[in-house]
Amino acid sequence: MIIWTAVSIAGAVAWGVLALARGEKISAIWLIVAALGSYAIAYRFYARFIAYKVLKVDDTRATPAERLEDGIDFHPTDRRVLLGHHFAAIAGAGPLVGPVLAAQMGYLPGTIWIIFGVIFAGAVQDMVVLFLSMRRDGRSLGQMARDEIGKVGGAVALIAVLSIMIILLAVLAMVVVNALAKSPWGTFSIAMTIPIALFMGVYLRVLRPGRVIETSLIGVVLLIIAIAAGSWVAESGLADTFTLSPQALVGWLVVYGFAASVLPVWLLLAPRDYLSTFMKIGAIALMAVSVILAAPVMQTEAVTKFALTGDGPVFAGELFPFVFITIACGALSGFHALISSGTTPKLIEKESQVRLIGYGAMLMESFVAVMAMIAACILDPGLYFAMNSPAGLLGQTVESASAAVANLGFTISPEDLRAAAEAVEEETLIARTGGAPTLAVGMSQIFSSVFGGEAFKAFWYHFAIMFEALFILTTVDAGTRVGRFMLQDTLGNIWKPLGQVNWRPGVWATSAIIVLAWGYFLWAGVNDPLGGINQLFPLFGIANQLLAAVALTVATTALVKSGRLKWAWVTGVPLAWDAAVTLTASWQKVFSSDPTIGFFAQRARYAEAIERGEVLAPAKSMEDMHTVVLNSTVDGVLAALYALMVIVIIVNALVVCVRAVRSREPLPTTEAPYVRSKLEAPSGLFDFSARRRRELVGAGPEGTSGSS
Repeated sequence: MIIWTAVSIAGAVAWGVLALARGEKISAIWLIVAALGSYAIAYRFYARFIAYKVLKVDDTRATPAERLEDGIDFHPTDRRVLLGHHFAAIAGAGPLVGPVLAAQMGYLPGTIWIIFGVIFAGAVQDMVVLFLSMRRDGRSLGQMARDEIGKVGGAVALIAVLSIMIILLAVLAMVVVNALAKSPWGTFSIAMTIPIALFMGVYLRVLRPGRVIETSLIGVVLLIIAIAAGSWVAESGLADTFTLSPQALVGWLVVYGFAASVLPVWLLLAPRDYLSTFMKIGAIALMAVSVILAAPVMQTEAVTKFALTGDGPVFAGELFPFVFITIACGALSGFHALISSGTTPKLIEKESQVRLIGYGAMLMESFVAVMAMIAACILDPGLYFAMNSPAGLLGQTVESASAAVANLGFTISPEDLRAAAEAVEEETLIARTGGAPTLAVGMSQIFSSVFGGEAFKAFWYHFAIMFEALFILTTVDAGTRVGRFMLQDTLGNIWKPLGQVNWRPGVWATSAIIVLAWGYFLWAGVNDPLGGINQLFPLFGIANQLLAAVALTVATTALVKSGRLKWAWVTGVPLAWDAAVTLTASWQKVFSSDPTIGFFAQRARYAEAIERGEVLAPAKSMEDMHTVVLNSTVDGVLAALYALMVIVIIVNALVVCVRAVRSREPLPTTEAPYVRSKLEAPSGLFDFSARRRRELVGAGPEGTSGSS
């Protein structure tokens, strides 16, 4: 009671400082205290309530990993390894770049959404979907939608989920390509994680079964060596070998994605993701420690003018709904539901572990988003807007960029812009949009303030670029495997053998289809700045959050059908919020008359310019102008179509829920029959087994009650 009271007071004080401080600079430490205090309380109380009261987890029940073990997709996996795999699989570009972009509206709106969004929506979605999929033999989200909602809504959900997933995977892969292109350090270090992971997989399964800590120590040492060697390679004669073009990186990503999808999960995917987690958590933890030691102040205002006017240079649109679309992963992400109904439910040992893996991993990702927000907001606002505003606004020189930033209401001199670029050994930082470069600059500023000083700023900057690529790549490999599961489930409705995850021809064929699908959009995007995935990139945020609406709809329907109507608010309230946000955003993207927001308004603007013979940025020719018109049309149609699909799914689900409430008999369930488990495994990160618990509390011998 004393501990949790202290945690509550610390968190409340931190939130009070964030909410009430106006016109003064505050330390970034307050964001860390507010986040960690909120996470601790949510995990200890709310997550436990959902796990044991709402879901009623049962550790006597065998999970699919135990019942269907095949050594390829179904395999009981140590909870620590699985936590690492799941976190690495869900933590992609979103928690890194989303908060950076949303910082144009101030640190307070984004921080509130990141923390409270994850507690009441994102982590809840991940845990509940993981539980539901685990109870249904690891079924994919699309197939669960078909089973729970019905053929019409289910068919629409399958199409929506699969198409959105292809877009998400291609976008994530594009971020990796951009980060690794012509970066021998990053390419070498990431390439080395593959043989290290293969070794760890064999070591843990064949050479030293069950020795997780031992395997982890070996893997971490090898990973540190690979990172250090990457810096050496970049300065050696091997640099040319690992300096790859974007086209070459696309080829290697497709090959790797296919291998990660078809090889046994214990051999490559799980150990590599687990290994990557050490790098991810290590860098973020080091960053948190650096913030505490250096105590940097937040340079950005709590709420900027762009939150109210909606005419920010980074992205257009008012705070509602666009800050909740820009910050997806880290608060609420539909992509996570694909992982929670993909690889993870086929690997989990005990039902109670959904709390650690589903809810806990999402809290970890949310903290990554908080650190990204800090990294963006400790930068001088002039530098932030000089990096994140479009080139058309800033011009090509430091003088023009300085003048453009001054017009936005901020100040940074041409000399300061040159110095900032020279400090990280870049030719220029002007119009380095996308969020990733800004995050790297912010991280380098934080790290160098504690380790090495200004002389090490360039080292930390390039380290951060490599870290971002590693961070995102793990979502591509796991996502590809999940896409294979989803496609198999979908095609299995047509021909049963294709739905069998252990039928090798089906595994290879569906894996090839998935990697070639996102690989095509990626290849086209790399070769054409207005084509391929670049054409669909504007749909990324909305599509991801619409996918979350599908997941929360499935979860709510399943709870109602299983007789848990009184607890349906747990997922129903987040569903209502997410639907309001995403459908509002979709409406504005389709029907807004502002060409910086509405797709069709943008189409009309460029079409009129074509009639006048005028070329508008980002187009560089009349051919590009026609491409922009096509892209705007496609994006507008797809945005409307996806919104309509989600409405159909929600309406179908509502009909099913009403029928379930009115029915005197429970509706048919798709849960697998109960089978008693023979496995013994702890539920939390630490092993508090019955015997160990008695030792800690001074209980008597086995069979006595003790005095806890």
